[in-house]
Amino acid sequence: MLETNELRVSVRGLARGMYVSRLDRPWLDTPFPLEGLMLESEEEIEKLRRICSYVFVDTSRGSSPDLRYVEHDDGEEVPKRRATDEYVALRKVEWKVDTEFEAERGAAKEVHERLEKDIDEVMSDLKAGRNLDLAKLRDGVDAMVDSILRNPAAFTWIKELKRRDDYGYHHALGCAIWAASFGRHLGLEREEVQKLALGGLLCDIGMTKVPMDMLTRQGKLEESEADLVRRHVAHGLDILGNTDGISEKIVEIVATHHERHDGSGYPRGLKGEMIPIYGRIMGLVDSYNAMTTVRPHAQSRSPHNAVAELYKLRDTLFQAELVEQFIQTCGIYPTGTLVELSTGEVGVVVAVHSLKRLRPNVMLLLDKDKAPLRSFRTIDLGELELDDQGQPLSVKGGLPAGAFNINVKELFLD
Repeated sequence: MLETNELRVSVRGLARGMYVSRLDRPWLDTPFPLEGLMLESEEEIEKLRRICSYVFVDTSRGSSPDLRYVEHDDGEEVPKRRATDEYVALRKVEWKVDTEFEAERGAAKEVHERLEKDIDEVMSDLKAGRNLDLAKLRDGVDAMVDSILRNPAAFTWIKELKRRDDYGYHHALGCAIWAASFGRHLGLEREEVQKLALGGLLCDIGMTKVPMDMLTRQGKLEESEADLVRRHVAHGLDILGNTDGISEKIVEIVATHHERHDGSGYPRGLKGEMIPIYGRIMGLVDSYNAMTTVRPHAQSRSPHNAVAELYKLRDTLFQAELVEQFIQTCGIYPTGTLVELSTGEVGVVVAVHSLKRLRPNVMLLLDKDKAPLRSFRTIDLGELELDDQGQPLSVKGGLPAGAFNINVKELFLD
């Protein structure tokens, strides 16, 4: 059964600007990294022509095909995943970028510094046995949400530059930023984005009641020790229970952000749609942010590798639709990722495109011979298709953090 906006099209009729929503085979059997593809180059079209006989084009997200190449559906089963009604119902707003990256960066930096101070004070209070000062956090979170709704790239960029060794602090703020960015991408209304952001900030607040040596222990914990850490969910709920003005959705986030799609999570072993939608969202955000942050017991992964790992875990630990949407939020090459271009030049990703996920904005740092550039410049691969030699320009691949002795924080933090 076809969706009303889908047309089955022979691969002979493919053209740039079409959005391919389905193939005549599973996506995992192809070179394409995610389900759904906006055709941007002849190279992508040729790849599809080599591996498929026909595809399905979504005319609501791209240009319509030449009717000569539209085929009738013969009833053949084609891989198809339908989002749940609950997931589809989230979208209320189509957020637009209202400010340029450079203009928003200054505002994002100011808000980040304010939140940094507030989070430190709140965590110190909790460790000293005092109650959660929600008012101290709410104003900063509101200002952060406003910045992310205007232009999500700026705050994510500042977060990458301002990384600290304090895992608890950095993880809390990282979860808040990614939760707000994800909520924006999903089309949530401002009030709901605020709840997600505050939930991200508070999801691991119970860690302030876990013995410090458990949190700083190098290597794998014993099962009894791991159980003590898992109790941070109950501790967090206790803290929220003594705090006025906490919404039920934030309580829900704290209670369920460690539950997993296949039932392997904790504390209740909830499965699938038994996990509230905001809990599913935060579980994904929390895991991605943990993967990309230095922890006492584990090495951090590059953002690119973390995205690849999440994709492997779809339909096991995490709901597949949400994984795919989150990857559109942060991109195949997320903000802060070092990349090498097809020209041999090296740069850092400063912004991503939700549809053109393989073609981010890149600030170039090294020339094709890997020599530092005298002045850095930013290129938008979503707009620039050819290099100076007239050859197709693309990201060749992601690089590990610190490649070619590049320290992004030292280069850009001012």
